[in-house]
Amino acid sequence: MTQFVLPEPAFPDLDSMLSRKFGKEVANYFSGSPLNRVSFLRSDHAFLSTALRHPSTCFLLFDSLNPLAKDPSNVEYVSYKDVAPLIGDDPYSKTEEQLISEYNSTITIPQLLFLGLDERNKQGLTYNIYTGAPYFALDVTPKGTITAQAQSLIQTMQSRGLSFLEGRIQAFLPPQDAAIYAQGRALMDWNARNPFCGQCGQPTLSINGGTKRTCPPKDISSLEGAIGGNVGSTPTKRPDCATRKGISNLCFPRTDPTVIMAVVSSDGRRVLVGRQKRWPPFLYSTLAGFVEPAESVEEAVRREVWEESGVKLGRVVIHSTQPWPYPANLMIGAIAQSIPGGEGIVLEHDPELEDARWAELDEVREALRVGTSALGESAREGYKEGNLRLPAGTAIANQLLAAVVAGFVGPSPKI
Repeated sequence: MTQFVLPEPAFPDLDSMLSRKFGKEVANYFSGSPLNRVSFLRSDHAFLSTALRHPSTCFLLFDSLNPLAKDPSNVEYVSYKDVAPLIGDDPYSKTEEQLISEYNSTITIPQLLFLGLDERNKQGLTYNIYTGAPYFALDVTPKGTITAQAQSLIQTMQSRGLSFLEGRIQAFLPPQDAAIYAQGRALMDWNARNPFCGQCGQPTLSINGGTKRTCPPKDISSLEGAIGGNVGSTPTKRPDCATRKGISNLCFPRTDPTVIMAVVSSDGRRVLVGRQKRWPPFLYSTLAGFVEPAESVEEAVRREVWEESGVKLGRVVIHSTQPWPYPANLMIGAIAQSIPGGEGIVLEHDPELEDARWAELDEVREALRVGTSALGESAREGYKEGNLRLPAGTAIANQLLAAVVAGFVGPSPKI
């Protein structure tokens, strides 16, 4: 059975007024990255060019969003020498302004992401006042004009006994590698989904270390349509685009806020759980849903719980959060309490759930002890078939339920 390890929160042993009042910070799986993102250096091509070729630099490869790995528990990082045949000698040799002015939509540019510096490595790159091993993510999916080079790189990795892990990585990686993977996958997915401008439909160019896409005003391709054609001798001016003026959300990665909540009954003795039809037998979880525009987190929690279960809520408290890279969600974990007289289960509003019910705290405690596992795995030793099952320890739902049975809703609540 998979052994789940959660990341350590920042400064876990620090004593402060906040920690004394609210308890130790909770860090969820896919968070806790060891990298300093130094986001202000993403447009500094002198830095990126140096970082790219430093001996300490690590590259995480993705093929169709699947990461390179030795096995399901260990991703594999490669060196600049390995990726140079695909990305070229130095893709950062020109400034962003030059790359935009020379844009050619007929040429496929390998998607390269700068993820950050691992400052634990004191032998890493030193740039100004910053020292650490640089980390990049690279898309090696064969496509366009780089098909042959990408296929060759994939074959080289396979000849080393490596492979690209397919499907979602739920809980198998060490927490710090999981956080690096999550950052790379989420940004890689966003770039892959946005090859064209959402405003004018023209092809876009990845800049800012892979964290922004711009709509160039000119294209060396002689066709003005969304797909480039023959290459002309001079750049073709493209139609005006609103994304070239001011700051536009069309140019930046999106993160979709999602609420997930453990709902405690008004008497504090039960917890609301629900299940979807496609889940394994007896598996239940906390309820969840997307935050809608112009809606607070607390309002989203109350709305989603009522829509899915018919239960009406009073107080809502945020507990912790979890990045979720499928494709780019931020799970906002909350603990809420129902109001007296509003605890009847009604599934007719929104047919998303197959079932919802109230579980006694002791039942939840026992399920957390022996009834959790990753999807596709058996429950722990001691589990009795037919009893309640719950998500694995790397799921924020598990952390919310654990907080509830540990006394979060009580005279002295602790986060």
